[in-house]
Amino acid sequence: MTGLPPLCYLNSNDGTSLLGFGTGPSFELNHLEDLPKLDRFIEQHRGSYLFGYLSYSLKNHVDQLPLSPSHRLPLAYFWVPETTALMNGERLTFSSGKPSVPLEQFLSKLKTSKRIILPPLKARTNKARYLDHVRKIQERIQLGALYETNYCQEFYLENVLISSPEDLFFHVNESTKAPFSALMVTEDVWVACGSPERFLKKTGQQVISQPIKGTAPRSSEPLEDIAHLEALRNSKKECSENVMIVDLVRNDLSRIALPNSVSVDELFGAYSFKTVHHLISTISCSVDPDLPFSELIQATFPMGSMTGAPKRNALRLMEELEDFNREIYSGSIGYINPDGGFDFNVVIRSLNYFPKEKYLQCGVGSAITISAKPEQEFEECLIKINRLVKTVYDD
Repeated sequence: MTGLPPLCYLNSNDGTSLLGFGTGPSFELNHLEDLPKLDRFIEQHRGSYLFGYLSYSLKNHVDQLPLSPSHRLPLAYFWVPETTALMNGERLTFSSGKPSVPLEQFLSKLKTSKRIILPPLKARTNKARYLDHVRKIQERIQLGALYETNYCQEFYLENVLISSPEDLFFHVNESTKAPFSALMVTEDVWVACGSPERFLKKTGQQVISQPIKGTAPRSSEPLEDIAHLEALRNSKKECSENVMIVDLVRNDLSRIALPNSVSVDELFGAYSFKTVHHLISTISCSVDPDLPFSELIQATFPMGSMTGAPKRNALRLMEELEDFNREIYSGSIGYINPDGGFDFNVVIRSLNYFPKEKYLQCGVGSAITISAKPEQEFEECLIKINRLVKTVYDD
């Protein structure tokens, strides 16, 4: 253990970041019916930065599914840190609190962090079972139960001692260099996240969502890399996956949007990251300035890119077929700023460590449609995860 207080370090990998550090007033959401209490907590601390996470288990509000008895985390957790600082390179601008010895120690450790050495993570779902589940999903699609779902699997290590969350984050961030990277440390979980995806951002009355659907590998050979990107842009399968999620997000936002304000600002935007190319679309809307945070979340969470369409049927089927509890994977980390705006990512490309159990989790998934080829989906998962960790299957 490091003895660090709660912290959230949001690194955009463009030279700027936002840091919430130290103990302060906090709120744990453990029951869905208590969501209005989260709104009251946010309102009580209007004028301050709040940092926190939404666990994937918060999905149960969609269909009142029972919580898995194995879930380790609160449905949501937010706190007001003692110190909040905007970081631009080496320069810190404090919006609350002041420099302290623990803060300086954390920043020093960030600068000197190194990659951690891990044994291969074990697959929770063997390959034969994975392929069988993909075929079962496609049977449901053929019957008309859904159009697409994001089927995920878990890689894990038990009884592993990780002493440095900063090293865990460095390990992930050096592999991804993504714009929505995050390190979150709480008593229950350390999350080192290299996410390229924004879930939801609110500025004034505008809300935007930027789902990712469509993935292709990077190549060190420039011509081959360009070919991968062009193949992604022109892939009917990848574009159809993307547009189905765009429609889902439009529908989600329409539940809380002001009339005639939902707009698709960008469709199939092709973006390149350190390890992969992605198709990203941007959907926006305007909302009532007094709309409670919980109503926004109930309308949009969990994010369409990690569930499927229709969302309710996709959630039910993944509850039936997936062999693990996603916990904070497929959830969200972010902040609420002093004027009530916010920005939250999608927790993917992450190593999630549960220090009390000495348990390390890494989730990975892909979109399954009727045209998906099970072997290719399996390989896509390995492309996504093998830049973070080595993996091993028992079979």
